[in-house]
This record gives sequence, C-alpha cells and structure tokens, in this order.
Amino acid sequence: MNNSEKLIVTGNRKLLGDVKISGAKNSALPLMTVSLLIDNGFQLKNVPDLLDTKIMRQLISELGVKINIAQNSMTFFGKPIKIQASENLVNKMRASILILAPLLQSKKRALVPLPGGCEIGSRPIDMHIEVIKKLGAKVELKDGYLIAELSNKGFIGSEIKFSKVSVGATECAILASVLAKGKTILSNVAMEPEIVDLGNCLNKAGANIKGLGEKQIIITGVKTLNPITYSVMPDRIETGSFALAAAITRGKVFIKNTEINFLKNFLEKLNKAGVKVECFKNELKVTGYNKISSVDISTQPHPGFPTDLQAQFMSFMCLADGKSVIKENIFENRFQHVPELNKMGAKIKISKNKATVIGSNKLFPAIMKATDLRASMSLIIASLAAEGRSEVLEIEHLRRGYENIENKLSDLGADIK
Repeated sequence: MNNSEKLIVTGNRKLLGDVKISGAKNSALPLMTVSLLIDNGFQLKNVPDLLDTKIMRQLISELGVKINIAQNSMTFFGKPIKIQASENLVNKMRASILILAPLLQSKKRALVPLPGGCEIGSRPIDMHIEVIKKLGAKVELKDGYLIAELSNKGFIGSEIKFSKVSVGATECAILASVLAKGKTILSNVAMEPEIVDLGNCLNKAGANIKGLGEKQIIITGVKTLNPITYSVMPDRIETGSFALAAAITRGKVFIKNTEINFLKNFLEKLNKAGVKVECFKNELKVTGYNKISSVDISTQPHPGFPTDLQAQFMSFMCLADGKSVIKENIFENRFQHVPELNKMGAKIKISKNKATVIGSNKLFPAIMKATDLRASMSLIIASLAAEGRSEVLEIEHLRRGYENIENKLSDLGADIK
C-alpha cells in the first residue's frame, strides 16, 4: 500500500440501515499469539481482515507455525521452529511484542526487535520486560533486539503488582503464566474486555485463570494447552465509531453482531449528548437528532471512557451546542487530529492533555491528513457531516483497524470512495 492512498467523502448525508461489526483487532492480535502455546491445532474464528492481523499472521508463520486461512478464520498447526522474529514485520506494529512471552515459553530463547506502530506518545515496553524477568527470564538489550532466555524449567509463577494499569503488560503476564510452574498472582491489572477474551480462550484450552475482568488475576500453571476453536469478540471501538457516524449525520443505524456491555460509559455519554440509544441482545440502534448537546469526557482504563474513541467523539462534539472539554489520560500526543479538524472550521484549543471544543452548527469540507488509526476514523466521521467534498489522505492507518470500512459506510448511504 502506498502512502498516497486517500478517501474522498462527500458529506451531509444521513446514514441509514444495518451494519455488522467485525471481530476486535485488539483481541485478535493477542489471541493469535496463543498459537505459539498450542501445538496441535488452534482455530480462531471471526478474525478481522486487517493490515495488523496480516502482519501478526506473517510474523507467526515466519517463526515456523503452519497456518490455514479461510474467510475470517485461521487454523494454526505445529510449534514455532525459529527463535528470531522478523525485524521488518515487528517494526510495522507495536503489538508484535506480544509474541515475546509465548515464543520464550515454547523455545526457551527469543530474539525480538523493539516494536513500531502508531506514533501516539511513549508506549514503553519496559513493563513487558519486567513481567518476564519476574517470572524467571533473563533479558538483555543488544543491537535493537530484546534477547530473552529461560531455563529448561520454563517460567516460574510469581507475584506481580503493576505500577500502572497496562493492557499489553497484563496480556504478556497472562500468556507467560498459563504454562508456568506454580501460581502467579497479578495485581492492578487491566480489566479491558479484550483481556477477558484472551483469558476465556486460554481457559477453554485448559488453562486455570481466575479473576478475569477484576483487579487481581490468579493463574495456576498447567502442563499443556489443548486444541480448540475460539471466536474473537466483536470490536467495541468499531461499534462506537459507527454509533458516532450515525449520530453526527443525524441518521438511524442498526449496529449488529456487537456486545453492548463493553461500552456502557461511552453509550451513557452518547445518550447525554441527545442521541437515542436502544440496546438489544448483541445489537444497538442509534438515532441522531438535529440538536447535539455538549458533553465532557475523560479517557480512563476500562470500564471508563475508551481512549480509542476519544478522537471520534471529539469530531462529534464539533457540532454540539456549547463547550465540551476532552481530557486524554492514557496516551500523550493523542490530539494529532485537532489541527486537521480545525481545517474544517472546528474550534478546538489544546492545553497539555486537555482539548476544549466550542461547538458550531456546521463543518466545512477540507483536505486532511490522517496521523494514526483512530484519528483517521475521526476525520472520516467529521467529513460525513461536512457540507461538501473532503479528502482524507494517508489512510493506510485506517487499514490497521477497520475492516472493509468504505463498503460498510457506502451500504449505509455514505458517499465515500
């Protein structure tokens, strides 16, 4: 894919109809690494067809695991053969670090380059290194590579209290502990639904994990994991993005194949903004109205407002009555969409981790540049509501997290190409 790819959106059209939500990217990636722990057959269903899942698939395949691919499904066979991960692939995606613990458990030695991905502030991997050290690994950093070693005993259970809540470090600890000797107690863990999904999958394969979705997780190591079939949970960020696209265009959209319990905080804010939200089992009906009320949000770890919906919600607030304050508490540098939204006539001012949005009654078309995955979606959402033809450049970011997005929006009546 070249960097010049762009989307042209002609806005001011209501979105109407049904949309089916894909599997969650942030769940699929850690779930794919489970293949390094199950030797003889692991089938993963509802896998979204994204740039990131392709990178992870290639990464695991290059380590020597055989993969059969069907539509939104992957079946993994065999153990990894190699111990060194491809630098070229790891540099493309930060979540590549998730292979570290399972590869180390399987091979007792792993060489993983320092990872890349979206540029949204410092996302240090020190916590991943601390986790595997606590569980008995020796780690050194040499020539841009993490070189990790385990004795033949493998990981040894331990107590780990995280200094701050981290989704990636919690996933790393779970993946390292399931086949460890003895018991591991993890405190101050992340409680995101994607972590619960990872734990549920491992438990189905025979792991012994208790406390998923709570502040403390207790894992008793088992000897092996069994072959299983597991389905990736629906993507709550895609769900929220479509809800906002419906609301900002004053449309009416039935969002299907989703899980509404994961989005309580977000849906409350949407409701407060004057959007009609009707919840059914695995479905959501969103109806937008002319008047949008301003609402303040502050991103927090789950069950708080998700940082991955902050940019999209800000686009929505650009058309609200009055002033809204948006605080970003998870990542620094996650307001790169602001200058682009301001090109459309939005009135947004930034002070440190706080953005103040003065709502107005219209947005104007503009040519904008996407800077990261969620920012690219926020610009599309704003363009859907603008009066005229906008261009969003460098949308390769979008391919990392939204499956088949143009077709899904077109099917709802958007003019996007």
